[in-house]
Amino acid sequence: MSGINGVESVIYGVEDLNLCVRYFVDFGLPLIEQDQKEALFELEEGSSVILRPLANATVPGQKLVGYGVQQVIWGVPDAKWFDRVVARLRKVTDVRIDGDGAARFLDGDGIACGLRVYPKRTIWGAPDPLNSYGNVNRINTHRKWRLKANPKTIEHVVFQVPDPEASWAWYRDNLDFRLSDVQQDFGIFARAPGTNNHHNIYWLKADLPFPGLDGQTRFNHVNYGVEDMDEAMVGANYMERRGWQKSVWGLGRHRIASSIFMYLPCPAGGDAEYGADSDVLDDSWVPRTWNARFGTMIFMHNLQPWIFDEAPWDVSYVEGTTPARKVKPHPAQPDQVIEAENDKESAE
Repeated sequence: MSGINGVESVIYGVEDLNLCVRYFVDFGLPLIEQDQKEALFELEEGSSVILRPLANATVPGQKLVGYGVQQVIWGVPDAKWFDRVVARLRKVTDVRIDGDGAARFLDGDGIACGLRVYPKRTIWGAPDPLNSYGNVNRINTHRKWRLKANPKTIEHVVFQVPDPEASWAWYRDNLDFRLSDVQQDFGIFARAPGTNNHHNIYWLKADLPFPGLDGQTRFNHVNYGVEDMDEAMVGANYMERRGWQKSVWGLGRHRIASSIFMYLPCPAGGDAEYGADSDVLDDSWVPRTWNARFGTMIFMHNLQPWIFDEAPWDVSYVEGTTPARKVKPHPAQPDQVIEAENDKESAE
C-alpha cells in the first residue's frame, strides 16, 4: 500500500480550552503540553490532537461552521509521497507549505486540510480471548480490569456536507481514496489508499432531518480506537463518573463496518467516539450500498425512534463494481435471506 496512511493530526477550534483539556484527559488521551493558546495530545500510533481557541484554529477561506475539528492533517509515509501528492493537489487547489513542513490546502467542501510526512507506528493489541459454547479460549483467567479507556489511534473523521457524492469524488480524484460503502441517502465511507481501515472519512448528508443537521458544512465526530467493547464501556462509565454527559445512543455495533461504537457528547464540538473491532479492507473489497437504517446498527443500547422498527435487510454491491445482485446475509438467518437478483431472474 502507498499514499496517504491515515489521519496524522486533527486541530480543534474550541470555546473553553481548559474545559476541553479536562474532557480529553478523562477520555484517555495523553496530554503532552498545554499553554494559554494550545494543548497537544499524542496517541501511541504517533497521531496528534491539538486544541486551540476557535479564532486561532480557523483557516481563511474555510467553509466549516461551528466548533470542532477545523483542520485535518493527513499523513504520508515519506518525502517521495509528500512531493507526489502535493504536485497532484496543485493541479486543482492552492497549496501552501508552512514552516512546520505541512502542506496546507482546502478540499472540495472548503474544509481546511494538510499533508505531512507521518512515520505511523504499528500498535499491537492483546484483546482477551473469548469463551463460547464448546469453544474455550480462556480458562482459569479473568478478563482485564481497567480504570479508564486509553485510545491509541485516530480511526476516522466525519463531516456534515451538502453533497457527499461530490465530496467523495474530490477525494477519489485528487487523493486516490477508495470507496468503502454507501449508506443510501445518508452518506459515503472512504478509505485512504495507504491504510486497511474500513474508512478514514465519512461524509454525512447535511440536510437530514436530525438534530444538528442544518444543511451547512460542519464537523460531526472523530473516532478514537480502543481495544475492545470492554474498554469502550469502561471509558464511558469513567466519563459519566467524572460528570460528563452520557451517550444518547449508548453502546452499539454498526452493521456497516461491523464496528463497536460509543459516541460521547464533546465540549470541543460534535462527539468523541470510542470505536473497536471494525472491518479491515484491502483493494479486493467490493463496496456495498446499504439501506441507511439497516446499515446503521446490529444493536444499539438506546434504540432511537427513527430506527425503532426493524429495518429491511437490504444491501447490494455498488453499481458498476460487480454484476448487480443483492448480498446474502449470514445463513444463520435463513428466513431473512435476501435472494440474489440473478437467482430471482432464473426462477422466473
